[in-house]
Amino acid sequence: MSKPYSGPLKAVILDWAGTTVDYGCFAPVAVFINVFKRQGVEISIAQARAPMGLEKRAHIRAITQQPEVSAAWERAHQRVPNEDDIDKMYQDSVTVQKAVVADYAELIAGTLRVVTECRKRGLKIGSTTGYSQSIMEVLVAAAAAQGYSPDAVVCPSDVPAGRPCPYMIYQNAIQMNVYPMAAVVKVGDTVPDIEEGLNAGTWVVSVTQSGNSLGLSAADVAALSEDELSAYLAPIERQMRAAGAHYVIGSIADLPPVLEDIEKRLHSGEQP
Repeated sequence: MSKPYSGPLKAVILDWAGTTVDYGCFAPVAVFINVFKRQGVEISIAQARAPMGLEKRAHIRAITQQPEVSAAWERAHQRVPNEDDIDKMYQDSVTVQKAVVADYAELIAGTLRVVTECRKRGLKIGSTTGYSQSIMEVLVAAAAAQGYSPDAVVCPSDVPAGRPCPYMIYQNAIQMNVYPMAAVVKVGDTVPDIEEGLNAGTWVVSVTQSGNSLGLSAADVAALSEDELSAYLAPIERQMRAAGAHYVIGSIADLPPVLEDIEKRLHSGEQP
């Protein structure tokens, strides 16, 4: 049996919307509300956000399984939603999302600085997402135009299943030639991000302020008092810790000290 890994970190795997781009994770929400409205069903922002982090077809299915949404669908269609409905809404969502995703592609403050610092430390930069490959082609190009190009981009369609399964992280590791998983840090803003990292055996860092759970723009966050922001973030932090995150931070800008702490823990023999 090999000894527990005690060397340096080798890679950071970042989520996209709510973590590196699209502060507040608005792009998917607008699209989900739109595609359900096309089917005669009104859903709330909270209902659209609830399954965030999942592969988008699974996300739509999860929305339809919410009791209030299922009841609204039955009123509109005289039946419960089925897989054909989910497939149609998914295809609609891909079309709409491709058209608008570049409008929500602004990098979250601190992303370029932190990625540069990571690379200076010798870390590779991977990424996972709930978006499809066709949407990611647009988003990756928009991010590259702002200076952000991760070493690997893995979508749910590249692997047997998306989050919470660990396969996208494994595929990142293969593409970047990185192992063991104890040398990898997963960063994201949703519970499925956390589950993905834990299932893969990585360290997990959850971001709260820029992500889906808070769901506010950078301008809206800036307008809050420190006490107001703390009150909003406290239950989100509790949720992320309860889900198993090893660290909880406000945004990617706060990541470097966490990486230093993880390396100290590795050197002392700790594992994720």
